[in-house]
Amino acid sequence: MTDQDTQIEGTPLIAPSTTDHPLYEDIVAACRSVYDPEIPVNIYDLGLIYTIDINEASEVNVTMTLTAPGCPVAGEMPGWVADAIEPLPGVKQVDVAMTFEPQWGMEMMSDEARLELGFM
Repeated sequence: MTDQDTQIEGTPLIAPSTTDHPLYEDIVAACRSVYDPEIPVNIYDLGLIYTIDINEASEVNVTMTLTAPGCPVAGEMPGWVADAIEPLPGVKQVDVAMTFEPQWGMEMMSDEARLELGFM
């Protein structure tokens, strides 16, 4: 294990999103337009979008996960997210990275998603 691999105590596993950027709400709405084909809830409310980072040049970096590493659309989902965000006015570039740390869990779903799936 290298120093880079060592988790600093108190450092969140999921980086915070750039919620104060003017494009943030539109990007969230774009993410809500993408659905996992096996689950009738959008990927944002499922909790699959971990971080939306928007820099001063309006370049967007999204970190996301899947409900399971073996998801049949694992190779396609990042492209769907990028395709949903790229057309937004003001967005200069989109990069979508996949991670499985931390592993997704049902507690990451919004209340709306839990209700839709019958968990509430």
